Amino acid sequence: MTENELSKIIIGCAMKVHTALGAGLLESAYEACLEYELRKAKLRVEKQKPIPLIYEEVRLDCGYRIDLLVENKVIIEVKAVESLHPIHSAQLLTYLKFIECKLGMLINFNVIHLKDGIKRVVNGL
Repeated sequence: MTENELSKIIIGCAMKVHTALGAGLLESAYEACLEYELRKAKLRVEKQKPIPLIYEEVRLDCGYRIDLLVENKVIIEVKAVESLHPIHSAQLLTYLKFIECKLGMLINFNVIHLKDGIKRVVNGL
């Protein structure tokens, strides 16, 4: 399945969660429910996947954690913030580079209409 095909399924699952729960909850609640929906859609999901940070001779085996990694192709960063900021996109792009993925999605559930809270971030496309 391509990254674009996966993103359509991810958006559908996120919309289902947002419709049921609405805005105003913690990120952890949305993350757990989105993970559940993605698994129901028969997708392979890794939650809180650690990624190493390597800088010259410095190595941190668990420098950061990705919220959700779908099919080893798409990184999802779940947010519940007033609005997405450029730093969120920069963070996701860094994660994409670290694990050599092409597509990441920022999904901010703290919006009235979820379509306003979804941002795709690409690495090298």
